[in-house]
Amino acid sequence: MLFEPLKVKGITLRNRYVMPPMVTHMGVTTSQAIAYYRERARGGVGLIIVEAVHVDRFSDGHFINGLKHLAEAVHGEGAAIAIQLFHNNVFDCEEVTVSSITVEQIERMKRKFVYAALKAREAGFDGVELHGAHGYFLNQFFSPEHNKRTDEYGGSLEGRMRMGIEIVSAIKEALDPEAVILYRHTPVAMGYTLDESIRFAQELEEAGVDILDISPSTAEGGEHAGLAAAIKREVSIPVIAVGGMEDPEKAEAALKEGKCDLVAVGRGLIADPYLPLKVKEGRIDQIVKCIKCGEGCSRNLWKGISITCTQNPEVGYELCRYRGKEG
Repeated sequence: MLFEPLKVKGITLRNRYVMPPMVTHMGVTTSQAIAYYRERARGGVGLIIVEAVHVDRFSDGHFINGLKHLAEAVHGEGAAIAIQLFHNNVFDCEEVTVSSITVEQIERMKRKFVYAALKAREAGFDGVELHGAHGYFLNQFFSPEHNKRTDEYGGSLEGRMRMGIEIVSAIKEALDPEAVILYRHTPVAMGYTLDESIRFAQELEEAGVDILDISPSTAEGGEHAGLAAAIKREVSIPVIAVGGMEDPEKAEAALKEGKCDLVAVGRGLIADPYLPLKVKEGRIDQIVKCIKCGEGCSRNLWKGISITCTQNPEVGYELCRYRGKEG
């Protein structure tokens, strides 16, 4: 099943492998970043979700032109491409919280997400993903630990779901019918339960989400991809499982057992961009494995410098492969 195509609205993914959003500190639209993403597309992944980009950046025309080159490079290697959108807790040059942000600022934030989605589509992206996971600002609206509001955007589960649902609805209304909307969600965290996340997933589907990206998809000590499976059982749209999917046997099993529809491989694709192609060709023993050392990826991330990899010395230097050749 790993290599069965999957049609989602206007795109057909060539397989079930997804490269999830991972910050690289390469600049997204630089020649270095474009070569990095292009190499992963050439390696056979079906869908690339570009690392999180603040919605304010989409007002920059030069940035949009750079995104066009990125989308063209990835499409040229046969992969689909989406970009993750986020907003942080800074508004009007001041830090805010979910509980202190005003309704007027909330409305402006929603408009920013819509504008960013439109510009991403204009740049040639197949879709956009809203970053509602891992404690980021949008995720905090869903959290009873963070969201202490007493208006329509807080309190009850319905109130805590409202922000995410309204952004999705607004983007769906603004985009063309073929555009794909993804939503990344952490299923259990910050005081909310899996049952609440299941309800949220159902409401997101109703609002217009086409793919749910569940991260993480396995609870600590729990069944592999069990959290993704719990949500998939209650929705009809495709679900991405995240965590442990660099193991082809586990990834295939998760698909066959109906726990998910797509599998995300993160650091495994940093270590070996050609992992999907090697699996397809039966060259599993040739895969360069991520040893989860965190030395070149996580450590550089916190330093604010371009990621590297102890197992793959070409990470960050992919441009050398393409310079002087096509593109």
